[in-house]
Amino acid sequence: MSQIAGAKADIPLLITEDSRYWYRQGKRFDDQECYAEAVACYDRALINSPNAYWIWYNKGCALRELGEYESAVASLKEASALRPNDYWAYYNQACILIEDLDQFEDAIATLNKALAIRPNDYWTYFRRGDAKRHLKRYEDAISDYDQALSIRPNDYWAWLRRGDACRHLKRYENAINSYEQAQAIHPQDFWSYYKLADTFRYTEDFAAALKNYQKAIEIKPNDEYAWYNGACCAARIGDISLAMEYLESTLLINPNFQELLKNDPDLVIIRDRGLLGDLLREINCLN
Repeated sequence: MSQIAGAKADIPLLITEDSRYWYRQGKRFDDQECYAEAVACYDRALINSPNAYWIWYNKGCALRELGEYESAVASLKEASALRPNDYWAYYNQACILIEDLDQFEDAIATLNKALAIRPNDYWTYFRRGDAKRHLKRYEDAISDYDQALSIRPNDYWAWLRRGDACRHLKRYENAINSYEQAQAIHPQDFWSYYKLADTFRYTEDFAAALKNYQKAIEIKPNDEYAWYNGACCAARIGDISLAMEYLESTLLINPNFQELLKNDPDLVIIRDRGLLGDLLREINCLN
């Protein structure tokens, strides 16, 4: 889902012949995914052409690939200072601030500058919604996701994240609708089923939750959480046989769930019937 992107690179003005050579070398190393070498070339290019936007921009992108996130943001800020009306330097700064540095307030301020340049850009609204969601500003996040969806109404991720924000606000019907929209767009993705199941579970509609956990398991059969939560829902609706089957699958994937089984209130009916001990002994023998 990460989207570091940029406009077509060109050889900028304000660049000497020597710098042009090192800039092109840096681009070649970029194309070969040799990012340390690319950064070294861009640094050589900047010696004689310190005001060249594209050198700073490409250096920032290469530094991100190297995991040098603070330095990447600093380089992209230099690019923005040289071209304050260029969308991409702001947008890519924000991606790093959100995805790599968890600096969400700074990301929002940067995305505001990007939106001033491109007021109808889907990705900027989506990223700003993500930053606000991380800050637990869920109402504002929903507003940004709605703006994103007004531009791109069939976008899976915006519906999914909108559902997350609604769920945090305990607006479960809105969350369910958002997750169902995501499912309709991307019917083979694990997360929309899993998150929808969780939401039904919060509303104590355990049958609907179980149905969605089952679909999630079909897509991702080695996810122990889907098996375990499905077991809890099966126990809550009284399907003991299915609950035991799902608990066994959970423990075969991850035996560390054993302690959770002993205290989970959803599994009282399993413990009251004395079924848990035999299951744990069987799993421990297998391991």
